[in-house]
Amino acid sequence: MLAFTLRRAIQAIGVMIAVGVISFSMFRFAGDPVNQIVSLDTPPAEREAVRKSLGLDDPVPVQFARYFGNAVQFKFGVSYQFRQPVSSLLAERMPATLELAICATIFAMVFGILMGVYSALKRDTVLAKIFQAVSLIGISLPTFLIGILLIYLFSVTLGWLPSFGRGDVVRLGWWTTGLLTLSGLKALILPSITLGLFQLTLIMRLVRAEMLEVLRTDYIRFARARGLTTRAIHFGHALKNTLVPVITVAGLQFGSVIAFAIITETVFQWPGMGLLFVQAVQNVDIPIMAAYLLMVSLIFVTINLVVDILYTVVDPRLRSTIRRPA
Repeated sequence: MLAFTLRRAIQAIGVMIAVGVISFSMFRFAGDPVNQIVSLDTPPAEREAVRKSLGLDDPVPVQFARYFGNAVQFKFGVSYQFRQPVSSLLAERMPATLELAICATIFAMVFGILMGVYSALKRDTVLAKIFQAVSLIGISLPTFLIGILLIYLFSVTLGWLPSFGRGDVVRLGWWTTGLLTLSGLKALILPSITLGLFQLTLIMRLVRAEMLEVLRTDYIRFARARGLTTRAIHFGHALKNTLVPVITVAGLQFGSVIAFAIITETVFQWPGMGLLFVQAVQNVDIPIMAAYLLMVSLIFVTINLVVDILYTVVDPRLRSTIRRPA
């Protein structure tokens, strides 16, 4: 088990190095950041002075070495737009993004599992067919359109929920949360549903398919032959084995939720890292763009590593495969 974990950790480090090279190379062609810092009538001498102060006139290997060395220490330079350290900007916006992603994932997991189990056990009922139709809608519609429709219905038409912003927040040390205020809870509802709807439909369809497959296995027939109750068979045996692949998908989808929160945060003007990235793209703020890509990649890699370890804990067959000598 330790050797397996070490191998996965080494692979994760290799992935992060590759992402660092890609981000450094890609954002060199995003535009000239000096044009966003100085005005159009700035003399060439001042432009060169700004370029030199940012280190943009150094050779490419020197720039990459400086970039990679600072990134290892979580130092991503100073934002060209905000004139502040990028690390502090990300730390300030991270609570909003993580809070939104966690609430969206909880929403998707709870309702996705419940709807998937019901659709598998009561697949011929009207409600199960409605759940299937909802899943098709959730997969087919783009996220920004779902957000706009929810804003039009619940904010513009009914006036129940706010259409933008995070509401009032409470500061707990360096962390800020809107879960402790009424306006913060209201502001969180629509973005969470918008961001989690696609994950909900994916989990629901996965749980339904796995549940139907598990119910046809021999050990479920044997459990019925032993006289176990229907509740014990469905929730004590079938659901337990159904959730094994769901753990993997849900863990990886959490990284996707954080990465694709860009669209939701833009629609709802949610003050998170995604909205900061969009503003950085508009202003060619390369330090923020590179730092955001590295942060999202780090989250993906970390979640993938944790899911691999949890998968070996949950599934004994995989543990036996790992321990088996080559």
